[in-house]
Order: sequence, then C-alpha cells, then structure tokens
Amino acid sequence: MSPIDIKPLPMPITHRQGIFLIGSCFTEHIGKELQDLKFRTCMNPNGILFETESVCRSLLGYVERKVYTEEDLFFYNDLWQSWDHHSRFSNPDKNACLSQINESQKQANQQLKDADWLIITLGSSYTYRLIEESRWVANCHKYPGTAFEKVLVSIEDQAARLDNLIHRLFHFNNKLKIIFTISPVRHLRDGVVDNNRSKARLIETVHHLVGKFERLYYFPAYELVVDVLRDYRFYDIDLAHPNYAATQFVMEKFSEYAFDKQTLEMNREFKQLAIAGRHRPQHADTSHHQQFRKQFLQKVIAYQNDYPFLNFKQELELFK
Repeated sequence: MSPIDIKPLPMPITHRQGIFLIGSCFTEHIGKELQDLKFRTCMNPNGILFETESVCRSLLGYVERKVYTEEDLFFYNDLWQSWDHHSRFSNPDKNACLSQINESQKQANQQLKDADWLIITLGSSYTYRLIEESRWVANCHKYPGTAFEKVLVSIEDQAARLDNLIHRLFHFNNKLKIIFTISPVRHLRDGVVDNNRSKARLIETVHHLVGKFERLYYFPAYELVVDVLRDYRFYDIDLAHPNYAATQFVMEKFSEYAFDKQTLEMNREFKQLAIAGRHRPQHADTSHHQQFRKQFLQKVIAYQNDYPFLNFKQELELFK
C-alpha cells in the first residue's frame, strides 16, 4: 500500500451533532455506516446524485424549501417522475409522487438547518441536459439517450456553482462545516480516459474551494481506494464499485480522521449492537437466544441512560 498522510479534523465530529450527507452512491455506504453507529444523519433526500449541478440544485432547493408542483413532473413508463429526483420517488399516482417529494423537501430543509456537518461526495464532472426543455437533469429515468446532451463541465463552472452554494449554505446555517469527498466509483461507461478527466476536474475544483473557505475540509476517499489500495481485489465484479473490504477500509480511515477517542469507543459499542440486531437465529425460542436478547436489551437500556441524547427506540423494540 502507498502511504498517505491524513490530518485529523481540527474539531472532531461527535454523536451530539447532526450530519447531512449528499451525493453519489458512495455517500450511502458511509451514511449507512454512520447510522449503524447511532449518528444523527440525513442522507440524500433527493436520492443518489452524481454531479455538481444536481448536488447544488438540490441543496439550494432545501435552503429555499422549494415546493414541487405538477409542472415539475413528467409521465413516462406509466410513472410520474421528477428530473431532480431518483427513481425511488417515481409513482403511478401523481399526487403520491408529489407528496413524497415535498415531504422529503420539508424534512431536508429542517435537517440541513440543524446540521453541524455537511458531507458532499461528488462522483462525476459529466452532466446531462434535456435538449427539448434545455435543462439539466439529475436522473435520466431510462429516457431515450438521444433526448440528452452529455456535457463535461469545466473546473471554472463547477467552482463558480459551488462557490455560490457555499455562501448560501453558510448564510442559512452559520454553524455548518463541510467535508468534500470524491467518489472512488469508476464511471466506466464514460471510458477510462474520460472517467479520469472527470475525476481530475472534481479534485481540482474541490481543492480550490477548500483553499478559499474556512470550515471546508477534504477527505481523500478517492485516493484511499485508487492510490492506497491500488488493487482490483477491492472492487466488485463490475470493476467499478469498491467492495465491502474497500468501504470498510475507507470508513476506518474516516474514523481516525473525524472522531476523538471517546467517540471511537462509543462507535465500537454501537457497532456490536448493530451486528447483534441483524442476527437472525434458526431457533428463536431457545433459552440460549432468549439469553442473547436479554443481554443486549440490558446493554441498550444502559446506553439509553448513558446517552439520553441518542435514540434507541428501534433497539429496545428489537431486543425486548
């Protein structure tokens, strides 16, 4: 492995703080780990987003608490859909689609306002423009490819878009701190050369902004997978997505980067709790399993007493 020097955050992340995560599918790997460790998180309220334009548009929508209307939807493949949202919001019922989108907008507005940390994971410098409406889209929803123009966005344009966003975010939430990461997921449909051009533009854009603003930080998730692990053993069968071993390695490094000693100890305890919660016994009625449940129920009750600012309702229901 190649050595890498990652300086810890000047102010560690704690369980008392809120974390808002947005961006590529790699965001969801890290976000789910943080949820297991009982951090208070909000993750991808619009669904997975890959490029700067969609991330900026979505975050500004939360700041402004944008309300979506029928005019913002389109009907395709028997579903009402939004160009700004992932397909998990698509619905054959127009009102249900709008209701789900606007409820997510409302919650995102409040959680972004309350957040202490915003983690933005950018995946690509390529974006797609719907030619007929001359608008950028976050998701193509399996629409015909000929309907879109594919654009490799310049460093200058991405930096300008993010610069404006950061000013708006800091005005909206004056305690917010931002961590940028670049997704190590390889966009091989762009081709190897263009994928590298795309990632290089993101890296340069982000480092320009981190050098310009206070309260902005960079965590090298991309470099950890591509330059430190440097082995296809750490990718899934598609050779594009980092596998479990890779994401766990990145999470270990992130923990060293982001958490102090006390938080790391809490994380170890909560990780055991999460693993126990996923255990599915063959014989749930045995005395052995009942003792297992009782043991972890006692742990959850103790954690609830020790950390009253955390929510253990799900675990109490699970082990009782």
